[in-house]
Amino acid sequence: MDGWVTVSEVINRALDEELCRDRNVILLGEEVAKSGGAHQVTRGLLAKHGNFRVMDAPISEMGFTGFAAGAAFLGLRPVVEFMTWNFALQSIDHIINSCAKTRYMSGGRVSCPVVFRGPNGYNPGYAAQHTQDFSAYYGCVPGLKVVSPYSARDHYGLTKAAIRDENPVVILENESMYGDRFEVFPEYATDYCQDLGRAVVERPGRDVTLVGASIAVKTCLDAAEALAGSGISCEVVNLVAIRPLDRGTVLSSVAKTRRAVVVDFGWPAYGVASEVAAVVGEALFGRLLAPVVRVCGEDVPTPYAANLEALSFPTVAHVLRAVRSCTEYSES
Repeated sequence: MDGWVTVSEVINRALDEELCRDRNVILLGEEVAKSGGAHQVTRGLLAKHGNFRVMDAPISEMGFTGFAAGAAFLGLRPVVEFMTWNFALQSIDHIINSCAKTRYMSGGRVSCPVVFRGPNGYNPGYAAQHTQDFSAYYGCVPGLKVVSPYSARDHYGLTKAAIRDENPVVILENESMYGDRFEVFPEYATDYCQDLGRAVVERPGRDVTLVGASIAVKTCLDAAEALAGSGISCEVVNLVAIRPLDRGTVLSSVAKTRRAVVVDFGWPAYGVASEVAAVVGEALFGRLLAPVVRVCGEDVPTPYAANLEALSFPTVAHVLRAVRSCTEYSES
């Protein structure tokens, strides 16, 4: 297959294929049926699959998340769309206490195969209450699988894999990426499921490892391209999964380059970048040529003013400075 696809299109196709494959799959959320979702991810699915399987929910995240948990306990496979993950704070009790812990507390007798998906994190102009990154919130919870896709391939394969998984899965889709276009990938013509716990090396390199997830991967790739012109070869690792973290791929890359920069659009305190840095430091401390550097969002609620917002999130320039600090440290 040739051409280009958007993130929104591949998620839509993945949902459609899973609805066709398994009669137990249902979709629910605010505006997912008649309107096709806030970002048109579910467009056309109501007409094709009917209102018993594609359902509009009232403005009660706690209510429809609880409904989904109960439906999963009874054998269905609900896919819940949050209009934004910021509103999922209303339902965090069901996600963490009802869904994430039940399989463990029942000794494996009761599964809760729910997928929670929707827009997360940075989106220009959305201010403090609509731009939070929830990777660290859910990434620390045993019993959840948490993925943060970057490419069209990620979004397609992870959506399908999440629906088939017996555990509750959180999919954090960056809100600014639904319209991003990617080249059609070979797996798009197959029934492709991507490993929910495997990172991807997006660009090989030898001098510094750049690590990120979701929109941070694009920042890393752009920085790597810029640095190549000055003779610095960067390997870019797309985490894909926040939980379980693919330590093997990350450590294998850093063991080769001996330097690491972790890019995270979330807050710096107790975040994904901190976890990755700790994993690398504990395993490879004696082999590193420089301390692991984190490039994170600023430790403030996201400002609405555009000039302040621009200062609040990682940029390519931030990554360039971080990489140069690593290379200069090892040369000093």
